[in-house]
This record gives sequence, structure tokens and C-alpha cells, in this order.
Amino acid sequence: MDKGLGSLMGKSMSTKVTFELLIFLVFREIGSFINRIKKWYVQCRAEHQVAEYELPFRAKGNTKLSRNTWLGKNCSFNGMYIEGRGKITIGDNFHSGKECMIITEFHNYKGDALPYDSANICKPVVIEDHVWLGNRITVLGGVTIGEGAIIQAGSVVVKDVSPLSIVGGAPAMVFRYRDKDHYNRLKNAGKFH
Repeated sequence: MDKGLGSLMGKSMSTKVTFELLIFLVFREIGSFINRIKKWYVQCRAEHQVAEYELPFRAKGNTKLSRNTWLGKNCSFNGMYIEGRGKITIGDNFHSGKECMIITEFHNYKGDALPYDSANICKPVVIEDHVWLGNRITVLGGVTIGEGAIIQAGSVVVKDVSPLSIVGGAPAMVFRYRDKDHYNRLKNAGKFH
């Protein structure tokens, strides 16, 4: 092979690699910019959907709240979907995992048609301070989740959850309690995530 032709091919290869790297970097930056816009949009949409909230308040993932939602301070959502017109009250230092759902409105199966009539029944949900919901939790209307409770991933909450309890399953059942002294020590020291 001619020495001149080899050096020309080398330059061509290096130009091609440089161009491909440039294209990669441009698209990476565009993707990063689009992700920042998506995060901003989710946060703004959530702030405008709720009735009342206190800062700090974080909404990430696919979060859709309702106009009947009241939030305490330091609430963090990683993908919460709220369905229905029932009132939802969430206390301070709340954290949810991905793909969680709260359903506050139900069809009336006791009405004058089968399988249900045209009336809807709304039931409130109360989530007290320092509650943590794992991924893919479903909470049905008419329940209260007590202070400091932890709801295990994949659970379906159909009845009240007592304070400091750790529940799991479908329907969610208590299988352990948090250490009360440890919990109170962290709470009194103001150690919140």
C-alpha cells in the first residue's frame, strides 16, 4: 500500500471516529437536557395539582396528584398516582417508592343496577408523619396509615395501619414494629431524609 494513501486513510478514520464521538456527545447532552425538562415538568405539575403543600416538596417519576391532596413538609414522591376525588392528607417527611397508587373513589355496588350503579363513593385517606411506602403500593380509600409506619413493596392497604408498624402483603398485615426508642431518638434529633 502506498504510504501516502495509508496516511490519508488514517486521517479519514480518525476524522470518522472524532465525528462519531461528537455526535454521541451532542445526543447525550440533548438527552440530559430533555430529562431536566421532564423533571421540571413533573415537579411543576405536581405543585399545581395539589390543594396545599409545604416546602421542601419533591415529585419525580410519573407522579400525578389530585386537587384534594394536602401535603406536609418534606414530602417526596417517586411515582405516585392518585385516583379519585376523596380527600388525601399526607403528613411531614413522607416518602413513596415507584408506581404507588392511592384510590379514593369507588363505584357503588349496593345501588340499583348491576354490577354497580352510576353513583360514586369517595373515601378519604390519611397518611401521618414519617411514613415510607415501598414500590408498587396500593392504598384504598377510608384508611389511615399511622405515624412512622413502613409499607412493604407490593402491598395493598385496605384497612388502618397502626403507628410504627411494618406491614406487607395483599391485604397488608403487620409483621413487625419499629423500635420505638430508636424512632423517637431520631425524631427528636430531627434526623429526616
